[in-house]
Amino acid sequence: MRMPFNIPQASAHYLHQHAQLWGDTVAGLICARTALKPVAEPEHGDRRFHADDWSSNGWYSLLKQSYLINARALAELVEASTLDEKYKHRLRFFTRQFIDFASPANFAATNPEVVRTAVESGGSSLLTGLTHLLDDLGNGSISITDRSAFEVGKSVATSSGAVVYENDLFQLIQYAPLTPKVAARPLVIVPPCINKFYILDLQPENSFVRFACEQGLTVFVVSWRNPQQDMADTTWDAYLEDGVMQALSVARAISRADKVNALGWCVGGTLLSSALAIMRANGDDSVASLTLLTALLDFSEPGDLGVFIDEQGVQMREHTIGRGGLYPGRELGFVFQALRANDLIWPYVVNNYLKGQTPAAFDLLYWNADTTNLPGPMYSFYLRNMYLDNSLRVPNKLTFCGTPVDLGNIDMPSYLMAAEEDHIVPWRSAYRSTQLLGGQTEFVLGASGHIAGVINPASKNKRSYWTNESCDENADDWRATAVERRGSWWNHWIGWVRKHSGEQVEARTTLGNRKYKVIESAPGRYVKLRAE
Repeated sequence: MRMPFNIPQASAHYLHQHAQLWGDTVAGLICARTALKPVAEPEHGDRRFHADDWSSNGWYSLLKQSYLINARALAELVEASTLDEKYKHRLRFFTRQFIDFASPANFAATNPEVVRTAVESGGSSLLTGLTHLLDDLGNGSISITDRSAFEVGKSVATSSGAVVYENDLFQLIQYAPLTPKVAARPLVIVPPCINKFYILDLQPENSFVRFACEQGLTVFVVSWRNPQQDMADTTWDAYLEDGVMQALSVARAISRADKVNALGWCVGGTLLSSALAIMRANGDDSVASLTLLTALLDFSEPGDLGVFIDEQGVQMREHTIGRGGLYPGRELGFVFQALRANDLIWPYVVNNYLKGQTPAAFDLLYWNADTTNLPGPMYSFYLRNMYLDNSLRVPNKLTFCGTPVDLGNIDMPSYLMAAEEDHIVPWRSAYRSTQLLGGQTEFVLGASGHIAGVINPASKNKRSYWTNESCDENADDWRATAVERRGSWWNHWIGWVRKHSGEQVEARTTLGNRKYKVIESAPGRYVKLRAE
């Protein structure tokens, strides 16, 4: 049990730290001593204060330590509050935003690296930074990578394949086989519609698509269209019926398989599970197995995204875009950046605007900046029924495409992967899906976060993951007896999915079939469409 927060004691400790800090600073100035043990140190991995000046220069050391003392005092006050946990989470999040913003590293006059760069460049670094700021204001977003270094279809999303079906909502890509024989049942991947699919096919060495093809699977991927004004009335049901279910049907027809294996990531997993619940309720058993990657079905603890969602905010969305309109991709992109401000906002403010540097080329950040819009009706429905009301977990509370939805009807084997440090889909929340799905489930916990936890190439075999043969009701009980395994969860998953992939057959050299002919080469037109 947590001990009660003692405000007088905390206040005395806070004042004592500041008094000690000032005393050490004055003593260092008088006696020219710089080797005193710091009163406050940054946490391990905090890159804001790596420059030597933050420790060797008395003035900058004072700024750094004063900030850290104040920041920790604020954080402790939040934890000491008697607010309901939901509101405390919100207070914690926005307090952290203020703390991150207030760092002396974020201001030109109090960052030693910025001052040195300005002096050495004769002020040109500040002028260049101003130019970068004006450019980004014009673009409506902070540049986090060198966008000119990549081109979709040439430097990212380069796996060989073809678009074999398209409608107004998505293109279906079939990838060329990389083995003489393939499993009879294909893999159909449903990525999130709030990002573009090529996170799964960045470069050959970190491409999940290529890995699956190399392991003898026929791979189909849904490439969602980036919504423009003609999709302003598109609904959640349309994403299920004209999107997910149509993709599964076409992939099965092309491969001439009895069943397909299906994989969904993030909201793609929510869409896929919703579609499968409809299909199973209607007697459709054409999906052999389900894989969910960092996906939520129970939204009772949605992580930091939950701080942006309340009744008033959802009503506002429903009245403005819920009956028709678009939710801008840039706004959604900034929300995701704010979740990790010290990684995705402030370093770029400092480097781009204060130091005048150009961000480095990084494929993952290029993808992160390639935002997508969302149709207002679909987005508003998602916010209301998933995040706010958490209705999907309740059997038959929601009706999709005219069919009451019960996740318990999803009775095929399921592989559920979550990430230990995921701030978008907390792993304990993802674990709750094991208690909602009707079939046998295997839960795997990977290291790292929402993206890096999933994109952990088997060829590099880094990090680790945890497995447990049993799926207890409580996530912490599962973790307590889970076994850590070194390397990538990809190798574990491929062994699992092979069990549900059927016999080996000769790989076909032509893509599509007579009904579903090749439309264009992968990655297709839709993925290249930019958000308005």
